Amino acid sequence: MPRLTITLSEERHRALKEAATRKRKSIAAIIEESLEQSGIKTTEAAVDLVARARSGSGLDDAGALELAVEETRAQRDRK
Repeated sequence: MPRLTITLSEERHRALKEAATRKRKSIAAIIEESLEQSGIKTTEAAVDLVARARSGSGLDDAGALELAVEETRAQRDRK
C-alpha cells in the first residue's frame, strides 16, 4: 500500500488523533472516510456508480456518465 506524508498544523494533527481515538479508528481510516465523503472515488467505485446509474434507466453511455457526474457533484454539495 502506498504511503503519503502530509504536513498539518499541530492543532489539526491533535484534533485528528483525538477523533481517531474517540472513534476507535486509525488516522488512516479517518482520512479514507473523509476522502470518500468528499467524493474522491476509486476508479472501481466510479465504474460501479455509472453501472448503477445505467441499471434500468435506458440511458446510453453518455447519458449515464452525465447522470453519474451530476450525482457525484450533488453528493459533494451535501457535505
